[in-house]
Amino acid sequence: MPPKFGDLKRYCEKNGWVLVRSSDHWYYENVLAEGTVLRTKVSRAVHKEIPKQLWQRILKKQLKITEKEFWESL
Repeated sequence: MPPKFGDLKRYCEKNGWVLVRSSDHWYYENVLAEGTVLRTKVSRAVHKEIPKQLWQRILKKQLKITEKEFWESL
């Protein structure tokens, strides 16, 4: 099942990401132990599915986790 933007928002809130800005999207940051800052933005259309290619980019470049790790952490 493809994730929805609501799943991504729930992931951020549950896993220590900090809401840094709220406008047309929610913007979250997470600082890793070695100092790397990860950033992602979440659409307010929480009921919509994240398109597959966008989801793959979010996992790889923003969250830096696998899809399995994402679902296990919810």
